Formats: sequence, structure tokens, C-alpha cells
Amino acid sequence: MRGGALPPALLCAALGFALAFVRGRRLGLSIGLLIFGAVLVEAIRFPLAWREAAFIGLWLSTIAAAASVHLPGGPPPKISLAFSLNAGIWSGAVISVSGQPLDLLKALPAVLFVLPAAWLVARQRGVFVKVAASWLIAISCLCAVLPLIPTPGYMPDHMD
Repeated sequence: MRGGALPPALLCAALGFALAFVRGRRLGLSIGLLIFGAVLVEAIRFPLAWREAAFIGLWLSTIAAAASVHLPGGPPPKISLAFSLNAGIWSGAVISVSGQPLDLLKALPAVLFVLPAAWLVARQRGVFVKVAASWLIAISCLCAVLPLIPTPGYMPDHMD
């Protein structure tokens, strides 16, 4: 979970779940902001030293986007636009420091989870979207915290 297309894809999936509650032109505008932010930021070459900060930002953004589905009626329309731009920025940043430019093409389509999620929300089955979003919250919390905790076997200890 430290490179490639998977971490940004999880953020895009969380955004897709959040956008399931958005209707009309704002949905297209939100997806456009995601793509714009990701392409713009990915083109910037960040120093490798910023890698940890980029991943923490990505995981916190995934948690926030996924948690917004638990708000009554989902995230407010203006907040969904902010989430979209934020997701694009962090996706682009992570791919810039630890991926290949083509990873962006692999990650961004995960936002299309909005289609089945919106269908479920429209049919009063939004609880399934909330369960999937909660799973993303749990995975993101683990991915954000695990690098900060010394884990036996991953660090030299007194036995080495």
C-alpha cells in the first residue's frame, strides 16, 4: 500500500461513494475537479522526502470522504466539490512521489463506483454504500497508522 495505483484508487472509490448522494451537473463538475487536480499535481515532481506526508494526506482524505456518507443525506453539494478537488490533489501527489504517470489512468476510474452507489441510494439501499465506505475507513486508518508504529520484524531489534 505504499505505491502504485491502489492507494489513489481507494481514495477515488471513497469519493465515488460520497458522490452517490450528489445529483445533476454537480456530479460531472465534481468528477472534472478530481481529474483536473490529479493531472495538475501529478505533473509536479515533488521531492521523495515528501512521500510520507503525501500518503498521510491521502489516507486522511480517504477517511474524510468515506465518513461523509454517514451524514444525513450525504455530504452537502459544495463540500462534495471540495472533496473532489482534494482527492485529485492527494492522488496526484502520491503518484508523483511513488508511482508512474500511467498509474493515474488506473486509479481515477475507481470514482465510477458512484454509479452503483447512486443506484443503491436511489433505491433506499444506501446502507450498503455506508458499509463499503466504513470498510474503506478501516483500511485507511490501518494504512495511515501502521508506518508510524514500530512493528516486530520490520525494524532491527536487539536480536539482530
